[in-house]
Amino acid sequence: MLARVLLGLVFCGLLACGGNTRAPVEDRYARSQSSSSTYRVQGGDGLDYRKVASANGIPAPYTIYPGQKIALKEAPIPVKRASAPKAAPAPKKSSSPPVSPAASAPASKTVAVTRVPSPPVKKSNSSVYNGSAVGAWRWPTSGRVTRGYSSSVHKGIDIAGKRGDPIQAVAAGKVVYAGTGIVGFGELVIVKHNEVYLSAYGHNDRLLVVEGDTVRAGQKIAQKGSSGTDTVKLHFEIRKEGKPVDPQRLLPRR
Repeated sequence: MLARVLLGLVFCGLLACGGNTRAPVEDRYARSQSSSSTYRVQGGDGLDYRKVASANGIPAPYTIYPGQKIALKEAPIPVKRASAPKAAPAPKKSSSPPVSPAASAPASKTVAVTRVPSPPVKKSNSSVYNGSAVGAWRWPTSGRVTRGYSSSVHKGIDIAGKRGDPIQAVAAGKVVYAGTGIVGFGELVIVKHNEVYLSAYGHNDRLLVVEGDTVRAGQKIAQKGSSGTDTVKLHFEIRKEGKPVDPQRLLPRR
């Protein structure tokens, strides 16, 4: 039993018995004068107790205790006493309650979709050129029709009147020609209403628009005259996809 106590003392010396003071490295062999044949046992000696007991004739259970003088055949091993390992500090308790993974995850947002009503579609204004179908036709000038349409001889109508009478666009459109370059028509204006219809106004005394102008339905574009002919009149044509048609079939009845 005492041998076990001694072993406990030896192990206690190696671990510094939980003390807070680090034991220095001690050359106990030098302090015990190694030339001597005897040595006083001290706690923490790094000797093999079996060898020491055998050298001193100590029978089992090898009773060796601190302060005992024993014979030595080998020097004690210097022992560096290690400080006791410090226990890791306990984690600090958080004052806030634990957050579960489900609670920490951002909640999915439900996006409300609001249908925005489409703005009402405006009906095309036939008085403004927008390249769409002609909504309504109007007469280009006042006066009596003196000559009607003929697909083979006369590809429009002639409207009599006084010099200077206003000539108006029969529908909104864009002026694509204004000049005297076409023989037999005098001062001529051609208006494009869309990809289908064109209107032509000939024998004018004066032109009030130029090529590229955008005109409204009913806008004054020329003055009635007798250029290119012997009487004051308006020669008026409507062409559908490039082919002349009878204007009176499209113009409103008087």
